[in-house]
Formats: sequence, C-alpha cells, structure tokens
Amino acid sequence: MAVDTVDKYKNYKQLRWDEQEGTDYRINLREGTSGIAVIAPHGGGIEPGTMELADEIADCLHTFYCFEGIKQTRNSDLHITSENFDEPQGISIIKKYKTVLALHGCKEDEEAVYLGGKDNDFKEKIKKALTQAGFTVEKSPRSSLQGESQRNICNRCWSGGGVQLEISKGLRKKMFSDLTRQGRRHRTETFDRFVSALRKALSICLHKPRS
Repeated sequence: MAVDTVDKYKNYKQLRWDEQEGTDYRINLREGTSGIAVIAPHGGGIEPGTMELADEIADCLHTFYCFEGIKQTRNSDLHITSENFDEPQGISIIKKYKTVLALHGCKEDEEAVYLGGKDNDFKEKIKKALTQAGFTVEKSPRSSLQGESQRNICNRCWSGGGVQLEISKGLRKKMFSDLTRQGRRHRTETFDRFVSALRKALSICLHKPRS
C-alpha cells in the first residue's frame, strides 16, 4: 500500500514563485456545454495518464481542465493536495458547475479504481458503468483517497458534491504502452474501454433528472 507524502508546496501561490508556467507546468482549459466539468489537477508527469483520460472523457461536450506537469524530472514537486488546490482558473471553472468529476492517480499496484466524493448518486452511476465494463471499483481504505472533505476539489462545485476517481498505477499502466510522456501517446483497449464507460455514466447523469 502506498504511503502519503508531504507536498512541497502548500498552495498555488507558493508554487508559482519557484516554478515557471510554460516551462515547468501548463494550464489546460476547454469549456463544454453540458454543465459537467472533468478535471485532472495532477496531470502530465505528476500523476501520469490522468490528463489523457480526462481530456478524452470530456471530449467536446464536457468542460476539461488540467494542471499539467511538464518538468523533465521531479514533476511530483508540482503536486498540491486536493484540499489545498487553488490554481485560480481551475477553481473558477469548478465553481461554475453543478457536477465535477476529478481524475487522480494513486501508487497502488493492483488494477483498481477507488471511488470517492460526496455525490453518492453520481458515484453509483459511475461504479455501475465501470463494473459492467470489467473494472474493479472500490472505496479506498485510505481516508486520504476517499474525497469526502468539503474542501476536496471535486466537492467545490456549486452543488457541494462531486466525484473523485483514484486510478491505481497498475491500472494506468495497462492503458498505455507505458507511463512515460512518449508512452502515453499510445493508448490501449483498456484506455478506450475505461473512457467509454465514463462517458456512458456522464450521459446518464445528463439525461436523468437529478434532485
């Protein structure tokens, strides 16, 4: 089981003093029309594979946001924990939407998705879609991966509840030829199946009235 580490930076203000946008990190944003935002706050080299998944799941329908690490090494330095994440463009986008789906990567070797967040109805739809597609979906035994804090980035949408997916390293490895920058350009059937399942769950949320 992976061990939680302490972030180098407590917030975006600290990070931007030491790191340079365009050289060390990029902010990616594409607005959609669905009212759902799909985000990867630790994309690029920080939690490899999450940006590519979020981008593909969002497509042109949903809003896509990613904070992307592009350093040659030590991209983990750019990790700001979900409860402290405060990059202004990202927070501005998240507050506009009722529903947020946040994709993260965790270090576990088993092939699993750990489901969290405060929107229980949305979580059940996602769990059903992923399970039907052949994926193992669990609640993480680690409280830090359960996304239940109101300060968690997935729950800062205007409804007060979103969904967090922590995708294990073992599963992400199966989605690409490897998790390097070059390897992530080559996607597998597992990647396509995962994206298709998430799009299905998002579609159900769009077309079924929600209280």
